[in-house]
Amino acid sequence: MWSRRIVLGTLSLLLVLLVFQDGPARDGQRRELATGPRPPRGLPQPAVVGRQEWRADEGLVRERPQYTGAAKAVFIHHTGNPNDYDCADAPELIRAVQADHVEKDGWDDIGYNFLVDRCGTIYEGRAGGIGRSVLGAHTKGFNADTVGIAAIGTFGEGTEVPKPMMDALVELAAWKLRPGVDPLSTVELVSSNAESRFDEGQVARLNVISGHRDSYETRCPGDVLYGLLPELRERVARLRDSAPGHAANSRLRPYL
Repeated sequence: MWSRRIVLGTLSLLLVLLVFQDGPARDGQRRELATGPRPPRGLPQPAVVGRQEWRADEGLVRERPQYTGAAKAVFIHHTGNPNDYDCADAPELIRAVQADHVEKDGWDDIGYNFLVDRCGTIYEGRAGGIGRSVLGAHTKGFNADTVGIAAIGTFGEGTEVPKPMMDALVELAAWKLRPGVDPLSTVELVSSNAESRFDEGQVARLNVISGHRDSYETRCPGDVLYGLLPELRERVARLRDSAPGHAANSRLRPYL
């Protein structure tokens, strides 16, 4: 009799263990079926020269970084520098931009989130973390949920955008846009400043990849670079389509 009780007790214990082990797995499966798996960020981070490497003047920075939502749009700029600079001098040019933005414009730090030189080198702009959604000061009225990328140089009529620079712009924009965003589409953004092309609080429909001039009275990023934005959008879309979780039909999840 005792042997029979022991056997029955052992079987009961095993059954309880199986139920408890199986429960969470089933719950997890139900949650996954309800929401879908989170898309992986398949595109690797491109090589970026950090602030310490280009010797940012951290003493100029006035406030701690602020953060915003993951980028729903990209704004392309140019810095207005001459185009014949030596790429080894790009850090010095960026330090000058930082000083202008803080000392002349009164901003907390350099306004752009990233900068790209004519050799295709990508530089971290505003402090806060290369992989994070840092609130910049690059596009008046539309800094939230966007990323500002500046091409170092001037790209008006009669100039050329170097291929390495264009390649880097493609790679960076493709990586920074949040999963599920279609680079060939448009996005609705709310203007936070009446000094933009739109009234404060007005909803603006802009291209996911836009030029600075699309939202502000300026010629930035120059006629030549602005004319290349359709090509930039196409190339960014192709690159994102090649990476799981980035294509336009991917399920969108919050990403900061």
